[in-house]
Amino acid sequence: MAVYRLNPKSLIFPPPMKADQNGLLAIGGDLSVDRLRLAYRQGIFPWYEEGEPYLWWCPKERFVIFPKEIRISKSMKKFMKKTTWEVKQNTDFAGVIHSCRSLREHREGTWITDEMEKAYCELFLNGFARSIEVYDGASLIGGLYGVDDGRCFFGESMFSRVSNASKMALIYLAKTLEKEHYNLIDCQFPTEHLERMGGRKISYQTYMSYVMPQEKNEGM
Repeated sequence: MAVYRLNPKSLIFPPPMKADQNGLLAIGGDLSVDRLRLAYRQGIFPWYEEGEPYLWWCPKERFVIFPKEIRISKSMKKFMKKTTWEVKQNTDFAGVIHSCRSLREHREGTWITDEMEKAYCELFLNGFARSIEVYDGASLIGGLYGVDDGRCFFGESMFSRVSNASKMALIYLAKTLEKEHYNLIDCQFPTEHLERMGGRKISYQTYMSYVMPQEKNEGM
């Protein structure tokens, strides 16, 4: 199947059903705020490595956490009761995304390029992204960030400099989104860690019924 090449001057994506078996939908375009917002509203996200063109993905099966279904282990509940760590949101978005990038680069490589870092910071400045920070005193020891459309949170990455810090960030996010009546947290790809915390797979059709509940999804 040929991969659709995006026109940088046009904010049009091909129907998500055109994605290949791995979820690759399109190539090219840009990382403008408008294009990123359009992409996430259709369940599409960019993921590529340094030196590659922009690659846009839309997997047919989605891995999500419904905020009210977040699982907190007994040991984590005990830890959270006694810890002196403080959890905040939107206090250092740039610091969170850069920490996600730097720790992954050091360990296994990362898709968070200079352009990605700049693009998501621009989304945040325009009110379309959110970060959660975990502090030990004045030190940022963990956190996560993602795209926020007001009803769903599309998680991008998380980091932890100390054990349990990213778990605390995710739990705080889920509890906050539950209070704010959000539909779901999109985790993009499954991991055992996220599955233990309540993540599960749903179909793209079911996923889009939460992302755009009042609209007909083209290409389904």
